Amino acid sequence: MDLELKVGFIGAGKMAAALASGFVGARLVERENIIASDPDKSARQVFEQSTGITATELNADVPEKATVLFLAVKPSIVEKALAEIKDKITAEHLIVSIAAGVGTAKIENALPPEARVVRVMPNTPALVGECAAGFAPGRNANSADTELVRKLLSSVGRAFELPEPLLDAVTGLSGSGPAFAYMIIDALSDGGVAAGLPRNVSTSLAAQTLLGAAKMVIETGKHPGELKDMVTSPGGTTIEGVRVLEQGNIRAAFIDAVLSAAEKSRSLGK
Repeated sequence: MDLELKVGFIGAGKMAAALASGFVGARLVERENIIASDPDKSARQVFEQSTGITATELNADVPEKATVLFLAVKPSIVEKALAEIKDKITAEHLIVSIAAGVGTAKIENALPPEARVVRVMPNTPALVGECAAGFAPGRNANSADTELVRKLLSSVGRAFELPEPLLDAVTGLSGSGPAFAYMIIDALSDGGVAAGLPRNVSTSLAAQTLLGAAKMVIETGKHPGELKDMVTSPGGTTIEGVRVLEQGNIRAAFIDAVLSAAEKSRSLGK
């Protein structure tokens, strides 16, 4: 654990709670060295209850107690939040933005000229150490900054440094992707129930199936299509199910979902 690392969250929503809990769970940052802010009292209460970490009402309090600041607010209030902390930002601070669609240039222009910014697109499975994230440094961020962000994100999952224009694609894929995966699990569970399984068993089997399939892709390095073919015996049950899915254009639907979510991310930053 880095006893000197002090992390703050401007915004105490679900993503902030997931990252904060992930950092503590990975023993990368002490709980006492994390602070969050949110003007919404109910958001603060939920954050404190779920993480055991103090949340304050004033955004300006956070830069006084932390040097790595996660900008975890909705895109529409980024400028307001930055205006509230601008006078507190020094050369010691690193701003890590997880605001969907908001570019580093927009953040840098709202802060002192020397402000160091890294833009990140994480996702909520950070809470269980399985985050999938992309990140891109701003104009003033140095190699130490990017390595620190990589270390933080890697402590709760997988992180990839990418050119900033690709972060909207990351938003559409892994940022929104958990919701798509939950829909698959829910649908598979319904199928199991329709076939006679108890709901709790069906949901557990569906979730474990996706978990196992994902692990196979990551650990074997094989193409998903190759792994699919390993399961689909000629004239068997699996190829019959695949036939039905293809009739429903499921792959095209998922492709379109990612593209639409990515485009929404681009529009949020305008």
